[in-house]
Amino acid sequence: MLFANKTQGYFVEWSHHGVLLARTSAKNGPMLVEALKSCAADADAVSAALKELQPKRAGAYVHASCGIYPPKRLVRRAAMDPKRYKEPNYLEEVVNTQFHIEADKYMLAVLNPATGRDFDIAHATEKDKDGLFAGLGTDEVEDAQKRLLGAGIYPESLELGTLAALGAVIDYSAFANIKTPTLVLEIDTDSTQSFILSDAGVEATRPIPQGLAAMIPVVQKELGLKDEESAKKLFYSNTFDFTGMGGLLTKRLLKELQSSIGFYEVQTGQSIGQVICTLLPSKLGWLETALANQLGVDLLKISFEPWLKARQITLDGKAIAAQLDVRWLGLIGLMLSHNHAVAAEKKS
Repeated sequence: MLFANKTQGYFVEWSHHGVLLARTSAKNGPMLVEALKSCAADADAVSAALKELQPKRAGAYVHASCGIYPPKRLVRRAAMDPKRYKEPNYLEEVVNTQFHIEADKYMLAVLNPATGRDFDIAHATEKDKDGLFAGLGTDEVEDAQKRLLGAGIYPESLELGTLAALGAVIDYSAFANIKTPTLVLEIDTDSTQSFILSDAGVEATRPIPQGLAAMIPVVQKELGLKDEESAKKLFYSNTFDFTGMGGLLTKRLLKELQSSIGFYEVQTGQSIGQVICTLLPSKLGWLETALANQLGVDLLKISFEPWLKARQITLDGKAIAAQLDVRWLGLIGLMLSHNHAVAAEKKS
């Protein structure tokens, strides 16, 4: 079997919105981002993009660090009882009762919400009462691997894009000396994942059963369209400016967000300073602005070049720099987390 040049690095983020790909001069450490590509979440489209990224080895599998967004992904903070940490099945009980999923059908990890490192239950103290539970269905792991291989990608590593994106926001906030908490939203078709991040890590998480699909009937009604399919096509196209309708389209989602934010602010005494939507395609970028306006907070704007340069990641020319916007944050997070993992291995 032929494989790609192992001196270069390849990073892939696959969500139902599309696929983002990057080629770098190295897999870790100081690296140059040589090329960026985006395409539809389709095996043929991804194969074509890979040929552009790696023209000399068109028939080879590309070894890549991959981020995915499976529908059943779990990234939730939960309170636990330190007195029960020694019980053999306690963590499974937390998962089953608090998240209403079957732990034995998931690949799960428990992280420290402040540091992102593994939660060390054997050495946890009375102060360690919260864990960040992350995982995906075991069937989703197999599906993701088959999908990647079918497109010509051999996943050297496979991680939740959500975690990579959250890590990137926390890292950027530290770099930019942002002191106020940030609301991070992953708005998907049928749901929204809401996270509140601060310099103390992942402080709050909440799944909201409101997503993009709930906005389609509003579009149909307000524009007098004949059916939801027509409304859907218009909504996902880039031919109509929905900014003016932002308040109406986000009304139900906004109510849930305001409830979460209000609870957090009462509990901590801190006010949300900015919001960022990490998963939206660029043609739905107006939605992020609409939410920020309705919530009365700023947008978190990422200055990619100085931040990445400080992390030993440089961009090959102005064309690469011009491509980077918020939708690339998860892919950048893959590069950062890969570098951190390698650095940790070298220290140990």
